Amino acid sequence: MRDLVIIGGGPAGMSAAIAAYESGIRDILILERDENLGGILQQCIHNGFGLHKFGEELTGPEYAWKYEAKVKELGIECKLNTMVLDVSEDKVITATNTEDGLFQIEAKSVILAMGCRERSKGALNIAGSRPAGIYSAGTAQKFVNMKGYLPGKNVVILGSGDIGLIMARRMTLEGAKVHAVCELMPYSGGLARNIEQCLNDFGIPLKLSHTIVKIHGKDRVEGVTIAKVDENRRPIKESEEYIACDTILFSVGLIPENELSKAAKVDLSNITSGAVVDQDRQTSVEGVFSCGNVLHVHDLVDYVSDEAEIAGKAAAEYIKGNQGESVLIPITTDGKIRYTVPQRITKSKDVAVYFRVSNIYKNVTVTVSDGNNVIFSKKRVKVAPGEMESVTLKKEIFENAKELHFALEEM
Repeated sequence: MRDLVIIGGGPAGMSAAIAAYESGIRDILILERDENLGGILQQCIHNGFGLHKFGEELTGPEYAWKYEAKVKELGIECKLNTMVLDVSEDKVITATNTEDGLFQIEAKSVILAMGCRERSKGALNIAGSRPAGIYSAGTAQKFVNMKGYLPGKNVVILGSGDIGLIMARRMTLEGAKVHAVCELMPYSGGLARNIEQCLNDFGIPLKLSHTIVKIHGKDRVEGVTIAKVDENRRPIKESEEYIACDTILFSVGLIPENELSKAAKVDLSNITSGAVVDQDRQTSVEGVFSCGNVLHVHDLVDYVSDEAEIAGKAAAEYIKGNQGESVLIPITTDGKIRYTVPQRITKSKDVAVYFRVSNIYKNVTVTVSDGNNVIFSKKRVKVAPGEMESVTLKKEIFENAKELHFALEEM
């Protein structure tokens, strides 16, 4: 029996482990399937990490090392090259590695921190064969930054998520020509700073409301046909344009890695594909917590660390039997606000609620209502899908509420 087992040794897993240790828990085990701690940050050699958390600009490996060094300093046990195969509802973990073979661990508490994966070309309905030269943006990033390979010389990128934007700059710096970044939606899914620094600074065109309708080439990509889409996201035939290229990168969304969450019978959100959690990031299964990109996709790793600290401290309190006062207040949204995290409140304490919107809105008011009573409101000059938003609710304003409804009111 272990007190706390954390699945995933990326920034979320390490931050949660450190927070649990500093909250008094010593029997902690991190299980990581890679040969190193740090997760995806190991291949993110660009800077821009840590501004919120550490007040300095770090690369991905530098940010990860700050946590890895602390994990080692505290003597927190880690098993690398370890694949977790199953997590049961009663918190029994089945895993395997070359040293221990197939083994099981029973835990008092489990923190799920498995991160996310990229949506592949197979999820998209694009005409054409399957030639060489098609990569996810993250795979291309690993080839360039960790393997020293340049996937191609003439590139078109589909999707304007942050990884796609960053790889547009990275491929350009390595000598490739990025002809266009095409985005199906009328807005970018990435951070505004990445649009400016990765596209505008290098003269790379961002084609909003555009998609790839056909991939040309049999053995190797020879080009793509792109087209503008209408308000129903259907390609407009008359707008078709051919671009010669040898490489296509897909940056069309990230999906939380929740196979283990499903095995543990954790309730999942239809919107985020991550767990439904309370303010402590506890899932529907008592003693099982979730944090980081396996819960919902974050735009900044700094916020991943913040959230993981919440989960680590809460798991420590759970292990020590400190449950606190219990309430149950569900949170709903109006559609303009796509989702919130947490999705329910189970303790009477101040709560920071994070949310994402479904479109770009300007001059809006975020309102929180209990029935017909607006109990909180805050103005925002602009909100966008690529930027996580948050509000902090004082317990005094919601402790007697039956339900909290988040909405956007346009002025």
